[in-house]
Amino acid sequence: MTGKTHHYAVAVVWTGNRGEGTASYRGYDRDHEVVAEGRPAIPGSSDPTFRGDAARWNPEQLLVAALSECHLLSYLHLCSVSGVVVVAYEDNAEGMMTETEDGGGRFTEVTLRPVVEVSDGSMTEIALELHVRAHELCFIASSVNFPVRHEPEVAVS
Repeated sequence: MTGKTHHYAVAVVWTGNRGEGTASYRGYDRDHEVVAEGRPAIPGSSDPTFRGDAARWNPEQLLVAALSECHLLSYLHLCSVSGVVVVAYEDNAEGMMTETEDGGGRFTEVTLRPVVEVSDGSMTEIALELHVRAHELCFIASSVNFPVRHEPEVAVS
Protein backbone atom coordinates (compact mmCIF):
# COMPACT_ATOMS: atom_id res chain seq x y z
CA MET A 1 0.00 0.00 0.00
CA THR A 2 1.45 3.36 -0.98
CA GLY A 3 0.31 6.91 -0.57
CA LYS A 4 0.08 9.60 2.04
CA THR A 5 -0.13 8.64 5.67
CA HIS A 6 -2.47 10.59 7.94
CA HIS A 7 -2.33 10.70 11.72
CA TYR A 8 -5.34 11.15 14.01
CA ALA A 9 -4.89 11.85 17.71
CA VAL A 10 -7.67 11.66 20.27
CA ALA A 11 -7.72 11.21 24.01
CA VAL A 12 -10.29 9.22 25.93
CA VAL A 13 -10.57 10.42 29.50
CA TRP A 14 -12.49 8.35 32.05
CA THR A 15 -14.70 10.56 34.25
CA GLY A 16 -16.64 7.82 36.03
CA ASN A 17 -14.64 7.41 39.24
CA ARG A 18 -17.12 7.83 42.12
CA GLY A 19 -14.28 7.92 44.65
CA GLU A 20 -13.30 4.26 44.90
CA GLY A 21 -12.21 3.59 41.34
CA THR A 22 -13.00 0.10 40.12
CA ALA A 23 -13.06 -1.49 43.58
CA SER A 24 -16.41 -3.07 42.65
CA TYR A 25 -18.15 -3.76 39.35
CA ARG A 26 -21.18 -1.64 40.25
CA GLY A 27 -19.15 1.02 42.05
CA TYR A 28 -18.02 3.09 39.08
CA ASP A 29 -19.60 4.85 36.12
CA ARG A 30 -18.65 4.08 32.54
CA ASP A 31 -18.66 7.79 31.69
CA HIS A 32 -15.79 9.23 29.70
CA GLU A 33 -15.05 11.98 27.21
CA VAL A 34 -13.53 11.71 23.76
CA VAL A 35 -11.42 14.79 23.21
CA ALA A 36 -9.22 16.20 20.48
CA GLU A 37 -7.47 19.52 20.28
CA GLY A 38 -9.74 22.36 19.19
CA ARG A 39 -12.94 20.30 19.17
CA PRO A 40 -15.86 19.92 21.58
CA ALA A 41 -15.73 16.84 23.78
CA ILE A 42 -17.96 13.90 22.92
CA PRO A 43 -19.64 12.57 26.08
CA GLY A 44 -19.24 8.81 26.09
CA SER A 45 -20.30 5.82 28.14
CA SER A 46 -20.95 2.15 27.55
CA ASP A 47 -24.18 0.85 26.09
CA PRO A 48 -26.90 0.83 28.79
CA THR A 49 -26.88 -2.99 28.52
CA PHE A 50 -23.38 -2.81 30.00
CA ARG A 51 -24.24 -0.36 32.81
CA GLY A 52 -23.75 2.74 30.67
CA ASP A 53 -25.52 6.08 30.52
CA ALA A 54 -28.13 6.11 27.74
CA ALA A 55 -27.78 9.90 27.40
CA ARG A 56 -24.15 9.55 26.23
CA TRP A 57 -22.66 8.15 23.03
CA ASN A 58 -21.33 4.60 23.23
CA PRO A 59 -18.48 3.16 21.15
CA GLU A 60 -20.85 0.95 19.17
CA GLN A 61 -22.92 3.95 18.09
CA LEU A 62 -19.78 5.88 17.22
CA LEU A 63 -18.54 3.03 15.01
CA VAL A 64 -21.85 2.95 13.11
CA ALA A 65 -21.77 6.76 12.89
CA ALA A 66 -18.20 6.70 11.55
CA LEU A 67 -19.20 4.28 8.79
CA SER A 68 -22.23 6.39 7.90
CA GLU A 69 -20.26 9.66 7.91
CA CYS A 70 -17.46 8.21 5.81
CA HIS A 71 -19.93 6.91 3.22
CA LEU A 72 -21.71 10.27 3.15
CA LEU A 73 -18.50 12.20 2.56
CA SER A 74 -17.21 9.80 -0.13
CA TYR A 75 -20.62 9.86 -1.81
CA LEU A 76 -20.97 13.65 -1.83
CA HIS A 77 -17.48 13.96 -3.32
CA LEU A 78 -18.32 11.52 -6.11
CA CYS A 79 -21.63 13.26 -6.82
CA SER A 80 -19.98 16.66 -7.02
CA VAL A 81 -17.37 15.49 -9.55
CA SER A 82 -19.97 13.50 -11.53
CA GLY A 83 -22.49 16.28 -12.00
CA VAL A 84 -25.06 14.83 -9.60
CA VAL A 85 -26.62 17.61 -7.53
CA VAL A 86 -27.57 16.28 -4.10
CA VAL A 87 -29.87 18.61 -2.20
CA ALA A 88 -30.58 16.38 0.83
CA TYR A 89 -29.12 13.24 2.38
CA GLU A 90 -30.15 11.27 5.45
CA ASP A 91 -28.94 7.87 6.57
CA ASN A 92 -30.68 5.70 9.16
CA ALA A 93 -27.82 3.28 9.77
CA GLU A 94 -27.89 0.23 12.02
CA GLY A 95 -25.21 -2.08 13.32
CA MET A 96 -25.45 -5.60 14.69
CA MET A 97 -23.07 -6.76 17.41
CA THR A 98 -23.04 -10.26 18.88
CA GLU A 99 -21.61 -11.03 22.30
CA THR A 100 -19.29 -14.00 22.64
CA GLU A 101 -19.17 -16.61 25.40
CA ASP A 102 -15.94 -15.17 26.82
CA GLY A 103 -17.53 -11.76 27.54
CA GLY A 104 -16.30 -10.09 24.36
CA GLY A 105 -18.15 -9.53 21.14
CA ARG A 106 -17.90 -8.32 17.59
CA PHE A 107 -19.88 -6.49 14.98
CA THR A 108 -21.36 -8.85 12.41
CA GLU A 109 -22.66 -6.21 10.01
CA VAL A 110 -23.69 -2.60 9.54
CA THR A 111 -26.43 -1.54 7.16
CA LEU A 112 -26.50 1.98 5.76
CA ARG A 113 -29.84 3.25 4.48
CA PRO A 114 -29.10 6.57 2.81
CA VAL A 115 -32.05 8.47 1.35
CA VAL A 116 -30.70 10.93 -1.18
CA GLU A 117 -32.60 13.74 -2.83
CA VAL A 118 -31.28 14.99 -6.18
CA SER A 119 -32.26 18.12 -8.07
CA ASP A 120 -33.22 16.42 -11.34
CA GLY A 121 -34.76 13.07 -12.29
CA SER A 122 -32.09 12.46 -14.95
CA MET A 123 -29.57 12.03 -12.11
CA THR A 124 -31.38 9.19 -10.35
CA GLU A 125 -29.58 6.22 -11.93
CA ILE A 126 -26.06 7.56 -11.51
CA ALA A 127 -26.95 8.74 -7.98
CA LEU A 128 -27.77 5.14 -7.08
CA GLU A 129 -24.68 3.72 -8.82
CA LEU A 130 -22.30 6.09 -7.03
CA HIS A 131 -23.07 4.38 -3.69
CA VAL A 132 -21.04 1.36 -4.85
CA ARG A 133 -17.98 3.47 -5.61
CA ALA A 134 -18.43 5.50 -2.41
CA HIS A 135 -18.29 2.25 -0.44
CA GLU A 136 -15.07 1.27 -2.21
CA LEU A 137 -13.49 4.64 -1.35
CA CYS A 138 -14.66 4.85 2.27
CA PHE A 139 -11.63 4.67 4.57
CA ILE A 140 -13.62 3.33 7.51
CA ALA A 141 -15.50 0.64 5.57
CA SER A 142 -12.19 -0.50 4.11
CA SER A 143 -10.84 -0.90 7.64
CA VAL A 144 -13.48 -3.13 9.24
CA ASN A 145 -13.70 -6.92 9.10
CA PHE A 146 -17.47 -7.23 8.77
CA PRO A 147 -19.86 -6.47 5.90
CA VAL A 148 -21.13 -2.94 5.43
CA ARG A 149 -24.36 -3.23 3.46
CA HIS A 150 -26.18 -0.47 1.58
CA GLU A 151 -29.89 0.02 0.95
CA PRO A 152 -29.93 3.41 -0.79
CA GLU A 153 -32.95 5.28 -2.08
CA VAL A 154 -32.97 8.28 -4.41
CA ALA A 155 -35.76 10.81 -4.71
CA VAL A 156 -36.10 13.92 -6.86
CA SER A 157 -36.71 17.33 -5.28
